Amino acid sequence: MKKIIIALTMTVMATGAFAMGPGHGGGGFHGGGRTTIIYGGGFYSPFYSPFGWGFGYGYPYPYYAAPYRPTKLDMQVMDIKNDYADRIASVKMDKDLSGRERRQEIRQLKRERDQAVYEAKRNYYKQGMERRQQQMQQQQQQSQPQSQPEPQQL
Repeated sequence: MKKIIIALTMTVMATGAFAMGPGHGGGGFHGGGRTTIIYGGGFYSPFYSPFGWGFGYGYPYPYYAAPYRPTKLDMQVMDIKNDYADRIASVKMDKDLSGRERRQEIRQLKRERDQAVYEAKRNYYKQGMERRQQQMQQQQQQSQPQSQPEPQQL
């Protein structure tokens, strides 16, 4: 009886551990907070494992690793970082500058890069806020009853 209880307990523990699937673990950084919705095709594949492992049939990726479409801000930030990475690499390869001048130039480019990213983020969210305020003003104007002009008395 004792062996049966131990075997059942071990089975339940192993099932719980396998239910997490690959990519899920305790602690650590798990990345962004983007929500991804997966819409099924209306059928169930018996070869698809909800735990992310199995026969390899079903969805091409598990639900937690679904790719997402980058926002305009993400694209802008990537462009800025790539541009400055290229500039920094060219400064590092410039042998006409002394080591001290090269380091100063690299520090300056990194400061400019950080400032450009900050400005891009600020402008992105500022435009979104202005757009929401304009929409609210339009809704308020539409919801107000239009007053009719009063007839003039003679």
